[in-house]
Amino acid sequence: MMKKLPRTHSCFVCGTSNRHGLNLDFETDGQIVRSRFVPQPDHVGFKGVTHGGILATILDEIMVWACGVKTRQFAFCAELNVRYLQQVTPGLELWAEGELVSNRRNRIFEARGSILDAAGSVFVSATGKYMPIKEEKSRSFLEEFESRPSTQADLFE
Repeated sequence: MMKKLPRTHSCFVCGTSNRHGLNLDFETDGQIVRSRFVPQPDHVGFKGVTHGGILATILDEIMVWACGVKTRQFAFCAELNVRYLQQVTPGLELWAEGELVSNRRNRIFEARGSILDAAGSVFVSATGKYMPIKEEKSRSFLEEFESRPSTQADLFE
């Protein structure tokens, strides 16, 4: 059973008030985080090809959420490796999926993610390393969430 994850106001990927953003919803089963994404004509780099930076941004976001779901902590990207396997054309319904692969003593989280179609064909894959953000440094982040959680752990409940 999938549970919808909270959203922020300003985030480029999931923000509900960012008029230039992607406005994506995220959901999780407690292990995998996923989101449906349909690239638009505005998202192209070369004509008819979705810009790789948009795809990398979605993968970064899905992996940071995967880290949060499993560790109950905010994190930021320290390293991102992306492999583009197929061109992504605007209008194609895709799914982004991410999961935490390793938690190195709450100092580094390793995650992997992919963008695939409904048939399971992978278009883009990624791995990333994420550094947790200490609770005292992230309190102001909580104000950005629509649900207004009291702590990081509350956000991921």
